[in-house]
Amino acid sequence: MPGRALRILCLGAHSDDIEIGCGGTILHLREQHPNCAFEWVVFSAAGVREAEALRGAESFAGLTRERVALRKFRDGFMPFEGAEVKAVFEELKSAISPDLIFTHNRDDVHQDHRLIAELTWQTFRDHLILEYEIPKYDGDIGRPNVYVPLKPELGQTKAQWIFETFESQRTKRWFQERTFLSLMRLRGMECNAPSGIGEAFYCRKITL
Repeated sequence: MPGRALRILCLGAHSDDIEIGCGGTILHLREQHPNCAFEWVVFSAAGVREAEALRGAESFAGLTRERVALRKFRDGFMPFEGAEVKAVFEELKSAISPDLIFTHNRDDVHQDHRLIAELTWQTFRDHLILEYEIPKYDGDIGRPNVYVPLKPELGQTKAQWIFETFESQRTKRWFQERTFLSLMRLRGMECNAPSGIGEAFYCRKITL
């Protein structure tokens, strides 16, 4: 609605998913719409990952602890705790009606990611949903249909902040700034971004 702050719901299975999947676009939206209001939900953020999730939400979306919902579902076991995860979505449905939702790709091979995507669609049936992508060993990167060109400095900031924030993931060989920059460079090329940098999403339904 004109004159009202843009309401954006960000959903992530794990504490670094939102930042990896749509961190650049979040920075872009904050720049273009300084008054946009974010809701940030991470389903698996326990131990050191909790502190990392809070730092990520603060850095990327400017959120304080009170605006971030962190759950402690076991990494890799969410489909087996489906009723409890579903209950979280029911709480969200009764609390907010966002203008835009960022969630996982419904075709992601990671079982936690896929469940969050499925429940997003089951819960928010009349909303604009953009599914982000997470690079991984499984090689499930697909053919997105929505692109967001980014300024070079936003892409660099995204990659740097992810690497600095999520220290617990640095032992993984793929968790490097160049991984995130490479994917943004590829998507930037596909959408012919003037900067050569971009992020991509999957949009399955849109109402004009």
